[in-house]
This record gives sequence, C-alpha cells and structure tokens, in this order.
Amino acid sequence: MELRYLGRSGTLVSRLGLGTASWGRQVDEHEAAEQTRAFLDAGGTLVDTADSYGHGESERVIGKLLREVVSREEIVLATKAGAVDHRRGVDASRRHLLDALDGSLARLGTDHVDLWQLSRWDFGTPYEETLAACDAAVSSGRVRYVGVSNYAGWQTATVATWQRGWPGRAEIVAAQVEYSLLQRGVEREVVPAASAHGLGVLAWGPLGRGVLTGKYRGGGVPSESRAAHPQYEPYVRPYLTDDYSRVVNSVATAAEGLDTTPLAVALAWVRDRPGVTAAIVGARTVAQLRASLAAEELSLPAEIRHALDDISEPTTGYPET
Repeated sequence: MELRYLGRSGTLVSRLGLGTASWGRQVDEHEAAEQTRAFLDAGGTLVDTADSYGHGESERVIGKLLREVVSREEIVLATKAGAVDHRRGVDASRRHLLDALDGSLARLGTDHVDLWQLSRWDFGTPYEETLAACDAAVSSGRVRYVGVSNYAGWQTATVATWQRGWPGRAEIVAAQVEYSLLQRGVEREVVPAASAHGLGVLAWGPLGRGVLTGKYRGGGVPSESRAAHPQYEPYVRPYLTDDYSRVVNSVATAAEGLDTTPLAVALAWVRDRPGVTAAIVGARTVAQLRASLAAEELSLPAEIRHALDDISEPTTGYPET
C-alpha cells in the first residue's frame, strides 16, 4: 500500500486507514483480530480509534490485539479525546484531556500514541488552554503528534497558527473530517486551511456512511445494513434522498464501465483528492474490509474523476467565489 507523509511531519502512514468505531460493539475481538491482520498484510499502518468509541471498548479491543496479535511497532496508532456524554457534549479542558489521555493509554496498554486528536472544538474552554494540554502531552512523551477532528476551517487555521507561533509548541499535523462524494463541504474552507498550514487531511466516512456502495439503490434497506438498525438509521438517513441518489447512480455507472465496484470507485476518488493523506475505512467483517483494501489497485481515469467532480460539486458562494 502506498505511504504518505502525515502533514508536515516526517512520519509516513498508509493512504488507507483502519477505522474502529464499531469495535467492541458490532465487531468482536476475534473479528477485530482478523481485520487487523488483513489490514497489515495489505501494507496498512494507520489504525484510528477514540476514547468515546463504545465508551472505551474500541481502545480495549486494540489493547488486547497489541498484547496478543500484533506488535506495537507495526502500527501508527491514532486516538481522540474531548467528546463526552454529559450535556456539554465536549470537554477540551486541560484537566479532562490529560485525564482522558491517561485512560486511553491504560486501555490501549501502551506508553504513547502516535497521533492524538482533539475530537471537537470546545466553545467553553479557551483554545490556549486546550493547546497547552497538547503541549504537555507531547513534551511528556505520551503523544508523538497532535491533530484535530471535525474542526471548521477557521478553527483549524486558528489552532495551527497558534501552535506554530512560538518555538516548542506541538504543531498540528492532521485534520480528520467527514469527506466523500456525498459530503464535500470541507472543500470550501477546511481543506484549504489544512493545505495552507501543512496539515494532512484524514477522511472519515469516505463511502458516504455506506450509501456510496450502492446497497440502498432502488429504495430498499438490506436487513444487515446500518440503516436497518434503529441505532444507526439516523446516521445514514441524511444521505438517502433524491439529491444524493444522482451521485450514487453515477458512481455505480462508473463502476460498471471500469469493471469494478461502486465501493472501489468512491474510495479511490476521495483517497486521491488534493490534500488527503488517508481515507479511514471501517467494516463489520473482514470480507467487507478486504473489499475496501482492493480499491488500492484502482486509479480512476481523469475523465471519470472529472465526471464525478461535476455531479457531486458542492454549492459555493460568498466568500469562497
């Protein structure tokens, strides 16, 4: 698998990352072990989790894999902190973040993570306090690099500028955001901000929350799909509209012409967008993961890319144009 630099850092990561949001819930330890081995065998290195995934269960599963299945040196391990369950929804205070980091390291069974990401912007905490916690985490050796997740463009630019404004601060090297043919809003401000400040973009949801695989074409909802489960149906529903069906159908048509799958087309498109370091793919089964890994072999012809660009182009206006 092709490797790319993680933003302005000197660390290389695989251009497909392994997402683990459902580990410890839909994906048990045995299935997680099979997925991890398949991912590593394909040349993957970047494994992404968060302390909020399954209330820490995802990190616990990964910790067990690091003890029994794979060595710590085989992966570039990324986690997140800041998302909380109480009414505030996010807590990026120094107190919470550093406590959360200690909890993550204990569950993961390691003394450091390679990439520690701030889950969301916290309007209740001064960003200077949040970033001071990041400095402390890096200077203590518990974190190698810092990133942000689901930040708006101005938020991304603010923290990146602040951290580069004084020697010794931990630079922000990555911005993780939802990015797919069905969600291109990040191209207006987040991607340009990341590019201007040397951040690598990590794209979560590159398959449009599963809709771009074509499984929902024709209006049906497969019984094994996320949309068939009450817990996940609200997550998928926004993309099951006529506006998005035009894009889904275009992806399917492109796949037929290239003798491949809609999944491969959608994943190859976002993987190779300007500024993207890696696309994060998650799966319930190792078979689903292998289907995503197979997209590594696909490079979209220019005419196909341009056609998909046109059909999915996001609305822009002042001040972008």
